[in-house]
Formats: sequence, structure tokens, C-alpha cells
Amino acid sequence: MESVQHYVEQLIDLTESDATQIDNLSVEDARDLILRHPAQEVIQIHGSFALVARRGKTVRMARSLDRPMRYFLAKQKQGPALIVAHRIDAIYSWLKAAGLDGQFHPSYTRMVPAHYVVEIQLVGCPDPDPIYTRFFAPERAMLTPDLDQIGEAYITALAGEISQWLCRVPETAPIGVCFSGGIDSGSVFLTTYHVMRKLGMNLGRLKAFVLNLDDGPDLQQARAFLDALGLGLFLEPIEADVRSLSAQETIRITEDYKALDIESATMALALCRGIRERYSDWTYLIDGDGGDENLKDYPIEENPELTIHSVINNQMLYQEGWGVGKIKHSLTYSGGLSRSYTRTYAPAHHYGFQGFSPFTRPALIAVAESIPFVDLTGYDVPKLYDLKGEIVSRGINTLTGLQMPVFPKRRFQHGAVGVDALRQRLPYQELEYRKQFLALYS
Repeated sequence: MESVQHYVEQLIDLTESDATQIDNLSVEDARDLILRHPAQEVIQIHGSFALVARRGKTVRMARSLDRPMRYFLAKQKQGPALIVAHRIDAIYSWLKAAGLDGQFHPSYTRMVPAHYVVEIQLVGCPDPDPIYTRFFAPERAMLTPDLDQIGEAYITALAGEISQWLCRVPETAPIGVCFSGGIDSGSVFLTTYHVMRKLGMNLGRLKAFVLNLDDGPDLQQARAFLDALGLGLFLEPIEADVRSLSAQETIRITEDYKALDIESATMALALCRGIRERYSDWTYLIDGDGGDENLKDYPIEENPELTIHSVINNQMLYQEGWGVGKIKHSLTYSGGLSRSYTRTYAPAHHYGFQGFSPFTRPALIAVAESIPFVDLTGYDVPKLYDLKGEIVSRGINTLTGLQMPVFPKRRFQHGAVGVDALRQRLPYQELEYRKQFLALYS
């Protein structure tokens, strides 16, 4: 009689479940929901999470857009071992300690894509493909083309997310806004200020931190933004030396090599390092990451793969990339902000901060996806670029009564430091960055 191989499967969960921030469920209840309920019900988990749950040989994983989650399936004689972690280096360290690092290459790790439940069956060789089931699918173009109504809906959702977050933060803890005076960080600051006042919170807890490297233009813009509203006392510049910028350090911390994200993350590291050096016990930061993705405010002409039709017509293109099941979707990194959010998460985590990006929450994305972009732009690129300032400023005015200044779009890395000085420290060389990343494991 032919013998039957019985495998003993392992699940090694290296995620930081104690850092999960769920507003409406316990971690165990959230895991149970992921494991035992239809994937579409995972949208009921409100907050920031990256969770893995197991029943027998079935493992399910899900995460929010603002929290990375990776896995690696290792082979052992007794059966498969699934290692799940936030970081590639954590997976590698476990494999090395277990004597299994010979199986490892960073490209063999897999990113759980945001907004999906990923199901894996630990049945041994051959391993079946994971099953991806979407749990967040907002309706598109449902709002009327009324900018006042759209702005009100968008900023009301922003205020709701910030209010829930503030109520979870200890009542005496200081709140730092990563600030540039741009549309996203500006609206986050003004909404945070408004909500804190409305809830009777001490505004002395609030600061607007702006990074200044080599007299970058953001400092002047941030000061002009707040001074125009009589709120200049909240501004606190964080000075840093441009010589401290290191692409190699950023690549190690973010575990990525995309040039624009490395530049942005390098600025985030400088800002977080400066805040940490000044305030050893500061914990809570809030930022505007995700705002550009929601309102489709990236220069289309800088990416030869994109047209205004692809940007407007593809669901959550900037949040998810081309999407699961598409040829250009990266199994190692996923796509869009699902991949690139490490530019924000990793620097804050590295320096011991708890960050919050309200624009990444489904409530904000759902409003953004419901905007009738075709009706409002007629596929005209300049009209698309103008929409964000119109929508956000109108919404802020409706919510707070404040006339929010709107400045031309500028990337984080181009505002903190002059472009020439940036290029001297961070040459735009993605191929070289990729080599540096792979060298970490060679």
C-alpha cells in the first residue's frame, strides 16, 4: 500500500498585533471576522490593522492601506512554514535563525495587497496559489458634479476620522502634524484644529512641524499658510542638515527602491529624526499622505504609462496600482499606495512614532471614488489638477468657516530642500537603488 505523507504546517506570526489600532472590535474579534465571515465583511473593521488568522490548514490575511504586511512560504521536511511580518528583514531573520535562509530571496516574499483578504492553504508541495478576494469596492461617480457638496462630503469624512483618532489618543498627549502648507497637510491641520476646538481639547497640545533643509521653499509656504489664518503660533520648523540625507539608509528602512518614494521617505526620516531629537517622548503624528492619490493629483505627464483616461477610469488606480490579477501587478510589492505607503509608515515606526494618515481610510477613499471626475473634467488634464484645491478648500470653508490658502502642488522632497541640493544627495537612479536594496541580502 502506498504511504501517505502527513504534513505538519506552521504559521509564524511576527506582526505587531499589539500596535493594531481598531476602533470598533477587539483584535481577536477582528481575526475571527477575517477567518469565518465572507471577505466583504472585513470592511467592518474600522482602523489600522494587519492581521493573520488560521483554522486548520486555512490561513487568511488582511490589512488596511496604511500598514504593510508580507509573507514567505518556507519548505521543511515536516511541512510548510508560513512566516508573516510587516518587514522583509523580519522574515529573513526568522529564516536565518531556523537555518532556512538558503531558501530566501527578497523577491520571493509577497505583499498582502491592501483591500483584499488573501487565503492560503498550507497543504504542502505543490503549494496552491493564494486566493484574493476584495473587501473594499466603493461605488464610483455617484455624487453630483457640485463642488460644494463634494467638498463638504470629503472634509466631513476627514473630520470624522480625525475625531475618532483624537478620542483614542491619551488626553494629555501632544499632537504633531507633519506640515508643509500644501493642500493635504493644510487641510489635515485645519481639520485637526477645528475638531480639537469643537471637542474642548487643549490646543496647546497641537504643533505643525515643517521640515527645513537648506532653506527649502516649504518653510516659507507653511508660514504664509498659517499666518494668513492667524495661526502662526502653531508652526515649529525642524531644521536638518542636507548632508544627513542618505539614500542607503532610506532603502534599508523602507525596503524599497522606487526613486520618488526613496526621496519622499528620506525627507520623512529627516523630519522624524529631528522631532525625536527634540522631543524624546513624543508619540503621535498625523499627516496628509493619501490625499494626492484620492483626488488624482499626480503629474500624468511624468509617467509614460498613464493617460488621463487610465487615471480617471481605473478604480483606485493610485491607491492600488493596476490591481490584483493584472500583468503589471507586483506580487512582491503590490502597487500604488499599497506599496509606497512604507515611505510614511517605515520612518515613523523606525523612530518610535504612531502615525495616522486619515486620507488612507476607506471613508475618505469612498467619497473620492464617488466624485464624477469625467463630468467635472471632460478628460481635460489642467481641469483635473485644479479640482483638488477647489474641492478641499470649499470643504474646509464649509466645515470651519476658514478660507484655506491654496498653493501650487509641490512634492514633499522638493519643498524641504532645493531641487539642486536634493539631486546632489539623492541622484535619481532607480536601478542603483535596486542594486543597493538587493545588496542587503547578498
